[in-house]
Amino acid sequence: MMVLKDILYKVTINAVVGSTNITVGKIEFDSRQIETNDVFVAISGTVTNGHLYIEKAIKDGATAIVCERLPETLEDGITYIEVVNSNQAMAYMAANFYGHPSENLKLVGVTGTNGKTTVSSLLYQLFKKAGYKVGLLSTVKVMVDNTTYKATHTTPDSLTINRYLQLMNDEGVEFCFMEVSSHGIHQSRTEGLKFEGGIYTNLSHDHLDYHDTFAEYRDVKKRFFDQLPNDAFALTNIDDKNGLVMFQNTSAKKYTYALKNYADFRAKILENEFSGLLLKLNDSELWTRLIGSFNAYNILAIYGTAELLGLDKVEILRLISELENVAGRFQYFISEEKITAIVDYAHTPDALKNVLQTINDIRTKNEELITVVGCGGNRDKTKRPKMAHIASTLSTKVILTSDNPRHEVPETIIEDMEKGVEPQDFKKTLSITDRKQAIKTACQMAGPNDIILIAGKGHETYQEIKGERSDFDDYKIVKNYLEQLQK
Repeated sequence: MMVLKDILYKVTINAVVGSTNITVGKIEFDSRQIETNDVFVAISGTVTNGHLYIEKAIKDGATAIVCERLPETLEDGITYIEVVNSNQAMAYMAANFYGHPSENLKLVGVTGTNGKTTVSSLLYQLFKKAGYKVGLLSTVKVMVDNTTYKATHTTPDSLTINRYLQLMNDEGVEFCFMEVSSHGIHQSRTEGLKFEGGIYTNLSHDHLDYHDTFAEYRDVKKRFFDQLPNDAFALTNIDDKNGLVMFQNTSAKKYTYALKNYADFRAKILENEFSGLLLKLNDSELWTRLIGSFNAYNILAIYGTAELLGLDKVEILRLISELENVAGRFQYFISEEKITAIVDYAHTPDALKNVLQTINDIRTKNEELITVVGCGGNRDKTKRPKMAHIASTLSTKVILTSDNPRHEVPETIIEDMEKGVEPQDFKKTLSITDRKQAIKTACQMAGPNDIILIAGKGHETYQEIKGERSDFDDYKIVKNYLEQLQK
């Protein structure tokens, strides 16, 4: 229980009707969760508008309403707070309500199109190996030191973030690594948090169903760095053309990493094989089980962050050499028939291109490279032909299939993808709507030494069709089919 006026500290308020000197139970933005004496925050979401549920929230016991527009009829005994931005207001309210938990640990945010999950998850792994209590807020899962919680969004809502951070405080967590998505930044979910540092990985085509233009998408990412305090660090990939844009208005201390340009943290790839990478990182050689140039960038981000957070340089190199791949990120196995199956989350054109180029750099070109790929429904349609174009150009055989169709017709999504296949690549491209059948077909087409890439879903263990989720794990399915073929 807290006094409402204390929860509203730092919130930009337009008008107050009623008393703020009242005790409230908790903050909710989902009217279905309201209980007696709660504060209801009405948020204008992308799916529904919380302002439509104010009356219901009051009936269910809410005694305070935070909204962007006051209702026409005001109930007696209810406190109404009109704010400029409900999302932003809730972020500050959440931080106040949970006792500013981000200030009691070192919180590092990772943003960019690709690499967020890998960088944050590997930093969690590295700091755990170094003996610290560590937290993780990622697409794959939430970790409060050794306790695992299921993740629902790349960047959870501000109430959930602060609740997990408070749990981390209770467990004595010293460092927390957090994925920061463009949606999360745009919806102010990270405001009110104190960050020790921010990492920028790269920027490429994604989420243009949500952001109107690429420039808007880039500027939303940049806003995260604009808000970093002057005692934080900002670490950016300057090989990416937007890397230095992130520095333009930040007060944080600036550091860079790169493979191609001079930077504070730089590396050169000496060997690139399916067994791992040999890197020259600054002045030291480093072997890692991670594969490909995109992972060389991830390693640089991890190394730079660990050093900026005070770990010993030699110790960091040793710990990186022990890191294991993140689930669904270039996760592979080799069958008894010597068929290599790779499962990767690549769901953007740039990520798919990186994975396929990595495979082509390693393979001898005597093997078939069979790619199974789909695109999600109710998402950015403009990337569909680009994904198919990249897959059909860089593979010897391609199967276009479903990803998570959601509420779209899978065949329509595949037709959009087919538009990106060049005439000379038609013969090597198949379209199979059923993803399980597509994976099975790829396994049947593959021979000894061939490579199968299954892209798009990675760590996900479900498929979403017509709003319903069913169990679906690319890695388990391809492993099962290849084992059946061996019998």
